[in-house]
Amino acid sequence: MIVAELKEFDEIREMIDRYSSVLVVGCDSCVAECAAGGTRETQLLASALKLSYLKDGRRKVITEACIDRQCVDDFIDVIAEQVPDHEAILSLGCGAGVQALARVYQDKPVIPALNTLFIGETVLRGVWTENCLGCGQCKLGYFGAVCPVTRCSKKLMNGPCGGSIGGRCEIDPETPCGWDLIIRRLTAIGEIDRLAEYVPPVNWSTSHSGGPRRVIREDQKP
Repeated sequence: MIVAELKEFDEIREMIDRYSSVLVVGCDSCVAECAAGGTRETQLLASALKLSYLKDGRRKVITEACIDRQCVDDFIDVIAEQVPDHEAILSLGCGAGVQALARVYQDKPVIPALNTLFIGETVLRGVWTENCLGCGQCKLGYFGAVCPVTRCSKKLMNGPCGGSIGGRCEIDPETPCGWDLIIRRLTAIGEIDRLAEYVPPVNWSTSHSGGPRRVIREDQKP
């Protein structure tokens, strides 16, 4: 899932200060799971903004709404009737959600209330960790489903650096050594022989160069 966190309140206020009416739109998908932009967080932020402006003696219309996914047009349409009544939209979605709202409602400023951090997983309540960089060249099949790009601090693709101590990274002792995890996993599933296979370095030009990436599935198109 995509992990994000709420921006500082003062930054959010500064970005929406010029508008007399704001529609605060949450996203009940990834950012809801990481407690950053779901229904509850949307309600809390909208209430905090209302109280803040009320305290300053300023009249500002703050309305809240939450949709299932901000990155899907069918869900975005749910707020179509509310949008015209507001000068701006404050999005509690990831960066993709913010841009999707701006594409659909081209005559409205769309302001991000969150900082999008990474693709990760829920380790336990209140803890999320980055497990995928979205490099576009997944090699998890070679490494026992443990990604060396995100789990190894040095992003080594063909074996450990030799500097770890007790299964902890030499760069940050609080971080488990990615290659220690890989070796233990491959041993457990009986595929340690995978380490004899050479895996070429990631070609970053396919993931972060040449403009935004795009996936087209002809079998899914209408």
